[in-house]
Amino acid sequence: MISFRHATVLACTGADPVYDATVTVEGAVIKDVVTGARPAAGAGGEVIDCGGRTVMPGLIDAHVHVCAVEVDLAAQRRAYPASLLAYTAGTMIRQALDQGFTTVRDAGGADWGMKEAVDRGLIPGPRMFVSGHPLSQSGGHGDFRTRAEHYPGCGCGAEIGMVPNIADGVDEVRRAVRTQLRRGADAIKVMAGGGVASPTDQLESAQYQPDELAAAVAEAQAAGTYVLAHAYTPAAIRNAVQAGVRSIEHGNFLDEATAALMAAKGTFLVPTFVTYEKLHEEGRERGLTAAQLAKLDLVLGSGLDALRRAHQAGVRIGSGSDLLGPLARHKARELAIKATVLGAHQALIATTKTNAELLGIAAETGTIEAGKRADLLVVDGDPLADIAVLEHPDNLMAIVKAGQLHKRQI
Repeated sequence: MISFRHATVLACTGADPVYDATVTVEGAVIKDVVTGARPAAGAGGEVIDCGGRTVMPGLIDAHVHVCAVEVDLAAQRRAYPASLLAYTAGTMIRQALDQGFTTVRDAGGADWGMKEAVDRGLIPGPRMFVSGHPLSQSGGHGDFRTRAEHYPGCGCGAEIGMVPNIADGVDEVRRAVRTQLRRGADAIKVMAGGGVASPTDQLESAQYQPDELAAAVAEAQAAGTYVLAHAYTPAAIRNAVQAGVRSIEHGNFLDEATAALMAAKGTFLVPTFVTYEKLHEEGRERGLTAAQLAKLDLVLGSGLDALRRAHQAGVRIGSGSDLLGPLARHKARELAIKATVLGAHQALIATTKTNAELLGIAAETGTIEAGKRADLLVVDGDPLADIAVLEHPDNLMAIVKAGQLHKRQI
C-alpha cells in the first residue's frame, strides 16, 4: 500500500482541486481519496509526503507512432531492419512513460508483440493499444510509392512500422481489417484523406468510398472494436463519420456543419497540433521534401480554428501528439497548445478522462477516483496555473503505473 499525503488532488473529473488530501493506492487500484481532516482507510504501508504538490491522473496520448523512429519515414525504411527498429521503438515506448504518459494508443506501426513486451515487463512503458498496419487505398496516405515506382507496396521485409497495407474495394478492405484483427490490433486505422507525409496524394483529397469505410467499420464492430480515421477535410471527415468511425484524427479543416455532424453522432476528435509545430521548426533539416513542407504549411495554421468549432459544437475532444522520431520528446507540449482554446483544465481532461472514454477504458482509468486503476502523477507545480510544467520531466516527482512506482524523486 502507498499513501500520497498532503496532496493537491486534481482528479480531472471536472471538479475543482481538493487540497491537503490523501490518495491511497492498494495493489494496482486507488483505494481511497480523502481530505487531510480524515485518515485514509487502511492506514499503513509506504507514505509519500507530497508537500502540497499536485496528484493527477497519468496522461493518455491517443495518437502515437512508436515505430516511427525517424522523421523521414522513407529513409527509415531503408536504414532499419526489423530487429534494430524494434529495439529503437522500445526506447520510444519508455520515453513516453518517462514523460508521464501511462497509456498510449499507437495509431499505426506497432503490433501486438510490442504491447505484449510491455505487459510482460520486458520493457518499461505505458499501457499500449495498437492498430497495426493502417489501411490505405492505392495512391492514398498510406501508399508510400512515388510516381516512378510501380511495384506493389511492400515493407521491405519489415513487420512493424508504417508498412504499406493497400486495400481497394469492399472485399479487400474486409480482408485487410480481418487480418489486422487476427494479428492483435485493438482498433483499426484507415486513411480517409490525404496527408503530409505521403508522396503522391493531395492533402485535400477524400479517400475511400463510403461503402469501403462502412465495410471497415462493420468488420471492426463485429469483432467488438472500432475504427479511427485519418482525415483533414470536411468531405473526408463526413464520409468517415457517416460510416460510423469512432474518432477523427487531426481534422484540421473541420467546418461548422461537419462539427455539428460529429457532435450528433458522438464522434471523437483527436487533434495533433504539436506535430505540425515541431515539423515546421525541424522538418527541413530532418529530411522532409519541399512537397511535404508545402502540405505542412496548409495544415499548420488551420487547426486551432477547427478546434474552436468542435468545442463550440460540443464534439468530444481527445488528445494526441503524432510526433515522429526525436520529436516525440515534445509530447506534453500538445496540452499547452490545446489550452489556448480549451483552457488548461479542459485540455487536461481531454488527455485523461476523454481519452480514456475514447479508448473504452473510462471505467478503469483517466481520473483520480476510488476503484480506478492507480495511474497517477505527482507534479511539482500547478498545471491549472501553468500547464507547461508538464513539458519538463524533472517536474514529475513520481510516475505511477497500475500501482507501481516507475519514478520517484520525492
